Amino acid sequence: MSNNFITSNIFLFSLHQFLLLVHTKPLVPALYVFGDSLFDSGNNNVLPTMARANFPPYGHNFVQHFTGRFTNAEFLELPYPPPYLGIHDSVPLTGLNYASSACGILPQTGTIFGKCLSLGEQFDLFKWTIESKLPTHFNSLEELSKHLADSIFIFTTGSNDYIQNYLEPTLFSTNHDYDPQSFAQLLIDDLSNHFQSVYKLGARKIIMHEIAPLGCIPHYTRKYQVVVGKCHEQTNQIVSYFNTKLHELLKSLTSSLQGSILVLARINSLGYDVITNPSKYGYSDASNPCCTTWGNGSAACIPLLEPCPNPNQHFFWDGYHNTETGNSVAASLCFNTSEFCTPFSIKDLIQI
Repeated sequence: MSNNFITSNIFLFSLHQFLLLVHTKPLVPALYVFGDSLFDSGNNNVLPTMARANFPPYGHNFVQHFTGRFTNAEFLELPYPPPYLGIHDSVPLTGLNYASSACGILPQTGTIFGKCLSLGEQFDLFKWTIESKLPTHFNSLEELSKHLADSIFIFTTGSNDYIQNYLEPTLFSTNHDYDPQSFAQLLIDDLSNHFQSVYKLGARKIIMHEIAPLGCIPHYTRKYQVVVGKCHEQTNQIVSYFNTKLHELLKSLTSSLQGSILVLARINSLGYDVITNPSKYGYSDASNPCCTTWGNGSAACIPLLEPCPNPNQHFFWDGYHNTETGNSVAASLCFNTSEFCTPFSIKDLIQI
């Protein structure tokens, strides 16, 4: 099962849903989604992998029930971007989801569970979409270019490169080959190349999430027997090097890629605050998973078992991912405030 926090690390985001929170018609032409288990809406269902969530109790609060999504996100107006690997006919104009649970920035991340789509492979599929699928829907390349330039591209990736790679020294050598700062730079360099590639294909409005405070998720608090309400700060420190470099990268690319806007979603500090001050956000439990998991609360949900009766009171759904309420908090903040999604909120971004 994917070790991606909140349904993608505290990633409190089903940022898939933010665009249409308060409006009666779509605010942008399309939403294109890339990343890991926070955003995977079913691509892994057709891949030979153990990293799937196409069984109860995943999808407990989703109107269509379990769909393969690790996050219970839903759109209100724009159709939920379908998984790319589930499309057999004409591609929809309202967006696609390329995210793949367990995978990350580095190609080897996630392979211990079977096949998944690394970020590079997701971009290859997007390139195929742009070059071979979408052009048939437009009268000219100029129309296609405008469609892409006005659309939103959302990314959440990198956490699995730590959870299932760097922080697993018995499985991978990266922990021995790189110190934390060098490993973070390795990820950032690869990520920079990917962002420049998607820009060349037409993306202009990009949102990228920080990695959440991984040291606060049940997988690590139970592993290190951390006191309730506290986090394993050594793990958080390791992740912080990536987030610091990510801030710098997004600013640099916005300056160098003409017409681009790369937005940072500051979920790390938000996630940390939620976990250490749960009552401030209306949670009664920010330490224990809502579902019954493997590994005594530190892993994925055990299939078919009933979850807790009050998921809205829990911040964590399983050992890695948060519940829908966490996603809603982050989505609302990103839509409305430039302090959280910086330098532009989604509301501002769609006007540019």
